Amino acid sequence: MELRHLRYFVAVAEELHFSRAAARLHIAQPPLSQQIRHLEHELGVTLLFRTRRRVELTDAGRAFLEEARRLLAQAERAQRIARRAGGGEVGQLSIAFVPSADLDLLPRVLRVWHARFPDVELELRTLLPAAQLEGLAGGHIHVGLVRLPVSVGRDLVVEPLLSEPIVAVLPQRHRLARRSRVRLAELADETIMLFQRHVAPGYYDLLISACLGAGFTPRTFHPGSLQTNLALVSAGLGVSLLPASIRNLRRAGVVHRPLAPPVPRVALAVAWRRDERSAVVPAFVDVVRTVARGTPGRAT
Repeated sequence: MELRHLRYFVAVAEELHFSRAAARLHIAQPPLSQQIRHLEHELGVTLLFRTRRRVELTDAGRAFLEEARRLLAQAERAQRIARRAGGGEVGQLSIAFVPSADLDLLPRVLRVWHARFPDVELELRTLLPAAQLEGLAGGHIHVGLVRLPVSVGRDLVVEPLLSEPIVAVLPQRHRLARRSRVRLAELADETIMLFQRHVAPGYYDLLISACLGAGFTPRTFHPGSLQTNLALVSAGLGVSLLPASIRNLRRAGVVHRPLAPPVPRVALAVAWRRDERSAVVPAFVDVVRTVARGTPGRAT
């Protein structure tokens, strides 16, 4: 039994007229009559009473009509789902992101994504760069929003999206809090809150290099999270150097000040596996690109 046999039967059952059913199906009447007979033979029951004047459903025909309609509807639904999955419209997507990504870019990406692809199930995970790269390589996540620079092999694609300046994050009562700009060298005697190198080596090296360029080796403390970082600054236990998007996160007792030139900048990138087979991933990457294009400081 093929789906076309079901379609033929449903057309005849609804029209109760072979000629009208044949016209509706855009086929000739004799092949239609032959296919219905083949269907009845396969089922071993009579589906239609036929006379020269009329066509009627048998009890078996009425029961089969209900199931045939249900099967055809299910087949059409399966086709739609397959097409949507092939276009990245349905499925699952695991996204990892560095903590600062959800301060600006990620919420805007998710807003656009949900409007276009509401039926994709999302899993969101906050991971620092090293954990993201490990998760991508192991197939535990599909796509990552990662801070550059990172070192990756040929199995991953890393595409820069945008860059932003580093700002000084200070306690509200800090001696430099009233300044419109802060020179990096003025933080030489401060404890600087900074993620440990093994979790974000590129980001760590960039900031250490900037401090060395300003003439000092920083004294660092390593908080376990972005929120802990800000809590320690608010408590007056040190200062921090973070991407400018940190200004979108309001924290009592903390102020943000631009750095005087030269200002180090940090880039945000999207990363995924080169051999990724899911159609959802390229669809998501395309949305990320579109949103990032409208962001000041985007990568070129």
